[in-house]
Amino acid sequence: MKVSTKGRYGLRALVDMAANSQERPISLIQTAKRQNISLNYLEQVFGILRKAGIVASVKGAGGGYKLARSAGSITVKEILEALEGEFSIIDKNGEEDQDAVQRAIQELVWDEIDRQVNELLGQRTLEQLVTEYKENLDYSSNMYYI
Repeated sequence: MKVSTKGRYGLRALVDMAANSQERPISLIQTAKRQNISLNYLEQVFGILRKAGIVASVKGAGGGYKLARSAGSITVKEILEALEGEFSIIDKNGEEDQDAVQRAIQELVWDEIDRQVNELLGQRTLEQLVTEYKENLDYSSNMYYI
């Protein structure tokens, strides 16, 4: 599976939102500007994330979106599955007619890649991404050019 623009932008926007929210709702306009993402596209992405229970919308003045749970409890796997569907390196349609060679490759290669990628995505949290993002910001702000 190749992660689509929806998955990449959704993940970027969530990291941005979590890093800048300070526990209050964030306007998608602000996130769209900071991340240079179309507001209309971001609204569609956040509609999906809201239905998946990853973000919650807040109505009224000062409204916007906020995380539905703590950033430490939201995994990259959960985000990408909400936006992209279940991860699999190959299309699994028509598997029932596999011969012994195909089954061996399926079990030892494709299924193992799927397992390891899903495990990695399940271990990475939004909180870890925010921490890394902030460290990268600090590092780049301390760079001196001559």
